[in-house]
Amino acid sequence: MGLRFNLARAVAATSTVGLKYVFRRPAANFPGKVALYVDPQLLAHLRSRVDASLCVVGTNGKTTVTNLLADAFEAAGRSVVCNRTGANLDSGVSTALLHAQHADWGIFECDELWLAKILPFLQSDYVLLLNLFRDQLDRVGEIDHIQQSIAGALERSPRTTLVYNADDPLCQAIADAVPNASVPFGLAQDMGLAQNTVADARMCQHCSTMLEYSWRQYGQLGDYKCPNCGFARSTPEYAAHGIGWKHGLGSFTVSSPAGDFSIATSLPGAYMVYNLLAAATAASLAGIPVSDVQRAIDAFNPENGRLQRYSIGGRDVLLNLAKNPTGFNQNLKIVMQDEGPKAVAFFINDKEADGRDVSWLWDIDFQELAADPDLRAFAGGLRKHDMQVRLKYAGLEAELVDDAQDFVARALALGNDAKLYAIANYTALPAVKAQLDALAVQSEASDAAAPLAVGGNMAGKVASTTTSADSEETAAGAHAASNAPAPDSAPNPAPNPAPAPASVSKLVIAHLFPMLLNLYGDGGNLTVLVQRARAHGLDVEVRAVNEADELDFSEVDIMFLGGGPDREQHLASQRLLAVAPELRAYVEDDGVLLAICGGFQIIGREWLMGDETVQGLGLAGLTTKRVEGGSHNRLVGNIVLESPLATHPVVGYENHAGRTYLDEGVQPFGRVMDAHGKGNNGADKGDGVLYRNVVGTYLHGPLLAKNPEVADWLIGQALDRRAAKGGKGALGLASLDDSVELAANAALCERLGVR
Repeated sequence: MGLRFNLARAVAATSTVGLKYVFRRPAANFPGKVALYVDPQLLAHLRSRVDASLCVVGTNGKTTVTNLLADAFEAAGRSVVCNRTGANLDSGVSTALLHAQHADWGIFECDELWLAKILPFLQSDYVLLLNLFRDQLDRVGEIDHIQQSIAGALERSPRTTLVYNADDPLCQAIADAVPNASVPFGLAQDMGLAQNTVADARMCQHCSTMLEYSWRQYGQLGDYKCPNCGFARSTPEYAAHGIGWKHGLGSFTVSSPAGDFSIATSLPGAYMVYNLLAAATAASLAGIPVSDVQRAIDAFNPENGRLQRYSIGGRDVLLNLAKNPTGFNQNLKIVMQDEGPKAVAFFINDKEADGRDVSWLWDIDFQELAADPDLRAFAGGLRKHDMQVRLKYAGLEAELVDDAQDFVARALALGNDAKLYAIANYTALPAVKAQLDALAVQSEASDAAAPLAVGGNMAGKVASTTTSADSEETAAGAHAASNAPAPDSAPNPAPNPAPAPASVSKLVIAHLFPMLLNLYGDGGNLTVLVQRARAHGLDVEVRAVNEADELDFSEVDIMFLGGGPDREQHLASQRLLAVAPELRAYVEDDGVLLAICGGFQIIGREWLMGDETVQGLGLAGLTTKRVEGGSHNRLVGNIVLESPLATHPVVGYENHAGRTYLDEGVQPFGRVMDAHGKGNNGADKGDGVLYRNVVGTYLHGPLLAKNPEVADWLIGQALDRRAAKGGKGALGLASLDDSVELAANAALCERLGVR
């Protein structure tokens, strides 16, 4: 170990004392961080402090499963070292070991990308892989990057056994790729859940054929197989069946190599079946009796903001973390399963730990909430204006709140005995939790008959904490019977729709390959178009065009083409190439087309899929070229444009590796303002393309959510084209109330210093 290790220990000990007793802050990360600077081999030197170890990794559920396992091991009399607060980078694991005495087991929550910096040093006995969902694409990139990182970590720890969720094809692909011993777990029955509008893995991980499902639980989890190459779910060695809920209690039976055993829980959410099954599987492999696992489940009382319950002012309050669409949808399920009036607040930040891009809000099925007439919605956090816009287009009129204290005050003022729900993402959670903690203490101390004093500057009296957080939610939202994403079936955003322009009764919008091209919440553009067209008094028909579908171009007024991962985008482009002549004729006939990111690249002459150059549709004069560094050299960040289609700045988010160049004389969609963004290639300050009635752009957000002028331009051009075909003149659109959208636009411009 030597001098470096001893010096690292000394530095860590000094920083721990300083944090705890001088700065009064938790010492969950920093001691390990500074110690790793001194000794990069620190984790290898510390692994002897535990006789065995287990790493828990996955997108959703890590903190709950890690804490349940630690509780179960301790209930069985094992001594445990655990990073219970969710400090899941190498610094957090190092800190936990530095603060520990010798123990029987180390049970560590690990970030998906940081497992590669933890496992090779720890050489853990087990890695428990829960699931993989899209999360923070601006920070970690697409899921295949995470898969490669996890597989690489396992290959560098050959004695580690992989315990994985076989119902997730993304986890199954990792198990197939690594030489490590593996143990699959999963469900042996269909829970009969409605499905999300967006799933993360439609295609085979080996041959890019569309997967076939016997049943799906939520997201991509289910019983799947590839009809082409044979890739399929492994038969789970630990399989849950007999799953059911009664009077708020859930139970299921687990079939295992050692025999059947039962698990019961009062924790809500279908996703908890997977969490508890994962914990029971890992515990069983480590020799922990099921009775101790059940004791841990029975005693489990999360006080870390995950499914944490409060009583404030005589009302039930539930706090939970949500950080991606799959998890968020399960939060909505929990809200909707409760009866009676409800007040729900969503707190959304965009700090580094959250991901700067909030496009993912448009992949969440908020329209489910609009079906409840007794539900009031509130929006808070740094991106509260974006949240308010998203809820508007889901049919919910949300009030803005300053913080959790403001939310509780407004909710209690409703006077309808509503249950309260606070749902927050990573960095929003600690402050919300701190304020709810304080309000709960105040409420408990108050006389039951006295009103709770929630006014005043409570925020100044409550100390905010900083913790690493992880999502405890996964499940399914509802979508159209066609099993294809559809725009939110919500009321018109304008309470009094404008009269339809004379001679026009209906717009037909074609959504091209919604099952394949659904990254970054781009489908929200379709939602905005549909809702605004209806607010203008128009009837709207949306035609989802999937791989085997045919489309009559003569009937279409607007086409929408989004972006997707390389596999999905390549398949979509191959299908589109078969009808490229018809598409070109549609464009030259002034057909309206909106193409976002990958879709924007596809409409050019060529684009890139990894190292391969792929033929484009040739609808506009542009080419996407390779850049040194590939996907690691991305143009990422908030972007503001000056565009001829809008009087306000056009705002959004860009995240692309390709560099797109327009032909001489071809007009961009907009120009980057004040260096806020990179645009097509980071050099000429242009973004996208504007050719006839084609708008192509790299802007997500989605584009139209905070830029209603662009949405109305697209609708107006489609109406004028239809009118011209009927021998009529140009038609105008009445103004709508865009105060919510423009407030979100202005809020981002103000943050970026755009004037």
